[in-house]
Amino acid sequence: MKTLAVILREPHRLDLDRVELLGLSDNDVVVDVLWSGISSGTERLLWSGRMPPFPGLGYPLVPGYETVGEIVDAGASARHRIGERVFVPGSRGFKSVRGLFGGAAQRLVAAADRVTPVDPELGEQAILLALAATACHAIRIGGLPELIVGHGVLGRLIARVTLAEGAPAPTVWETRAERRTGATGYAVVDPSEDASGDRGIIMDASGDAGLLDTLIARLRRGGAIVLAGFYEQPLAFTFPPAFMREAMIRIAAEFRPEDVDRALTLVRSGRLSLDGLVTHRFPPPAAAEAYRTAFEDPDCVKALITWRASA
Repeated sequence: MKTLAVILREPHRLDLDRVELLGLSDNDVVVDVLWSGISSGTERLLWSGRMPPFPGLGYPLVPGYETVGEIVDAGASARHRIGERVFVPGSRGFKSVRGLFGGAAQRLVAAADRVTPVDPELGEQAILLALAATACHAIRIGGLPELIVGHGVLGRLIARVTLAEGAPAPTVWETRAERRTGATGYAVVDPSEDASGDRGIIMDASGDAGLLDTLIARLRRGGAIVLAGFYEQPLAFTFPPAFMREAMIRIAAEFRPEDVDRALTLVRSGRLSLDGLVTHRFPPPAAAEAYRTAFEDPDCVKALITWRASA
């Protein structure tokens, strides 16, 4: 089988081409993709060539881990799943290119236990399950935040999940004025205007490696900073202020299946809304423009590629 895929040939060089898929094993499914989202965090680092050494990293590669489609074929052990609408957190099913993370293609081969059924009524919003699960994972690891840093799509979802879990409304720091809109039920402020007291849990969704000293200065004694972003530069902090506060630093890694399940539970219950987060949509021939927009346009919260014209 061959498929049309987004190929990142090398940093700053991205195009659309046909690639060959790996053969189907008994436990694999074939997914015809409806939508794939573009991550403005990890994929930006792949596109720019600034991704730190990472298992499986190399060019050319197929990016993408925010994919939704329909199972159209399956191996012998998974044929009962044909017809399901599923969320696919990436794949490695390509012969001539790397799959890191392997979700930005018209058709995918993926392990059946890696894809999660989703309600068709979610439509394109189902691509947001990757980041909703990332938010759920960060909260599961680090606790419910009182302060969130960054009002991109991940920061917005962390704030929404915090409210969905019944916690008091967090404050969100955002330095860019154009990103301070779109909040419901919580405040978004410039850090210089935040006169609130120290916080017990601060969650960073900005990916800014230079913020630790600033955040430690806003911690209560025994408080924690949870790093929910991905950081291209080494992280460092001044020891005495952290020592005086007995500060903790937690790192939230990639989401797990249980985090996807939690995000789906919150969405299905009506407690977590995914509305208003997808702002830009592109057809496959405009893939290069789509990625530039996702990385460079401050008005773009989340961009996606629509692989099926009728989707």
